[in-house]
Amino acid sequence: MEVHGKTMKTLDNGRCIFEIQEEPTDMGSYPEKLKLLSFNIEAATAHGTPNVEKDPIIMINFSSNHGLQRIITTQTSSQKFVETVSTEEELIQSFIETVHTEDPDILLGYNSDRYDFPYLTGRAEKLKVPLKLGVDGSKLKIRNNGRRNAATIRGRVHIDLYSNLRRHLPLEHHTLKRVYKELFGADKEDIPDHEVYTSFHEGGKRLETLFKYALADVEAVTKIGEKMLPLSIELTRIVGQPLFDVSRMGSGKQVEWYLIRKAHQSGKIAPNKFGNYLRDVVGGYVEEPVQGLQKNIHYFDFRSLYPSIIVAKNISPDTLTKNPNSHVTPEFGYKFKKTPQGFIPSVVVELLENRRKVKKIMAQTTDPRELQILNFRQEAFKRLTNTIYGLYNHSTFRWYSIECSEAITAWGRDFLQKTMEKSREHGFKPLYADTDGFYAVLEEEKE
Repeated sequence: MEVHGKTMKTLDNGRCIFEIQEEPTDMGSYPEKLKLLSFNIEAATAHGTPNVEKDPIIMINFSSNHGLQRIITTQTSSQKFVETVSTEEELIQSFIETVHTEDPDILLGYNSDRYDFPYLTGRAEKLKVPLKLGVDGSKLKIRNNGRRNAATIRGRVHIDLYSNLRRHLPLEHHTLKRVYKELFGADKEDIPDHEVYTSFHEGGKRLETLFKYALADVEAVTKIGEKMLPLSIELTRIVGQPLFDVSRMGSGKQVEWYLIRKAHQSGKIAPNKFGNYLRDVVGGYVEEPVQGLQKNIHYFDFRSLYPSIIVAKNISPDTLTKNPNSHVTPEFGYKFKKTPQGFIPSVVVELLENRRKVKKIMAQTTDPRELQILNFRQEAFKRLTNTIYGLYNHSTFRWYSIECSEAITAWGRDFLQKTMEKSREHGFKPLYADTDGFYAVLEEEKE
C-alpha cells in the first residue's frame, strides 16, 4: 500500500502523525517484513485462580519474528534470556519500555483481550504505573463491544490470536497446546497452573524449567501468528476494514462489511437491519446411510452448490417478483427475476471469479512464498462465498430474506435428489446423501 500526504507532527520516537491527502494505492505487494512482537504474562497464587487485587504478575514473556527472546521477572536466573528486576512496578515499566524499543507493527497475544491486558491493566492501576503503550505515548484502552473486550493501542495493531483462531480452526478446545499441535504437528511442553506458583518460589531446577516453558509458550504464539496472520491480512484487503477489527469478526460480519463496500462501489444503499430473531428453514437433503461394509464407493459432489444456485437462479432480495416468466422455486413457488442480475448474485459471481483467477495463477506459480500467499487469498474468497447463503436466514443481516434462504435449500434438495435418481438410471446405488453430494456404488462393480 502506498499513500501520499504530509506530516502533521513528529514524535520523539521517530514516528509521526501523518495526514493522508490522496487515495491509498494498492501496490500489490505483501507485507513480508511486519514486525511481530508476542507477549504473555504469568500471575500465580498458592490456591485457585490469581486475583488481580492481591496476586502480582511474576513474569512477562516476549518473543518476536526478528530474534527477541526475553523474560522479565523478579527472580534471578542463569538463562541469558531472563531479565531480573526488583519489583513488580519495575517489571511493568520494563514491559512498556520493551514495547517501545521493539516498536512492533503488530502486538500478538493469546487470550490477551480477556486475560493478559485486563490483568496487566489492573495491576498497573493498583501500582500507579501508566500503561503508555501507544506510539504517541497514549495509554492502552480496553473497550467492551458487547460480549467481549478488545484492547486497543494507538499506532499498533493488537491481535488476540485466541479469539481469531476460534473462528478459523474447528477444534473442541483452543488451548495454546492444542492449537500448536494442530498447526505444527508437535507437542508443546505444558505446566499446570497450580504448579507455576510452586516452581516460581521454590527456585532451582524447577524455576529454570518454568522459564523455559514460559519462553516456549510465547514463542509458540509468534509461530502461530506467522502462520495465521496472512489469512486475516487477506480478508482485511478484501473486506476493507482494519486488521484489528477483521481479526475479531465472525465470517458473517466480514461478509456484511464486504457487501456494504460493494454496495457503495455500485452506488447502492445498504438496507437497514431487521431485528434479532431466527426462523427455522428446512436445510439440505439428507439420506441416511445404508448399513454394512461397502467397497468401490464413488462420490458425487456439487462444486459450490449454494453459491452456484444463488447465481444460476438469481436469488437476491431485489430480484423477488410475481412475474410468472421467472425462476420458480420448487416446493415454495417463490419467483426470482431472470434479468437483470441481482446485487447478491453479482457479488457471488465476483467472489467465485476472483477465486478462480487466483487458483489459475497458483497452478502456474513455482515460488513457495508466493504460492502460500495466493493460497491464503483464495481461502479468503472461499470463506466469504460460502458464508453468504447462511446469512439470508439471520434477521440481523442487512440483506435478510427468508424467501431467499428457503429458495436456495429447496433448489439444493431438488438438484441432489434428481441427480441421485439419474445415477440410479446408470446403474448406481446411492448409499448416503448430505446437502451437496452423495456416495454410491456401481452395481456391476459391486458384483
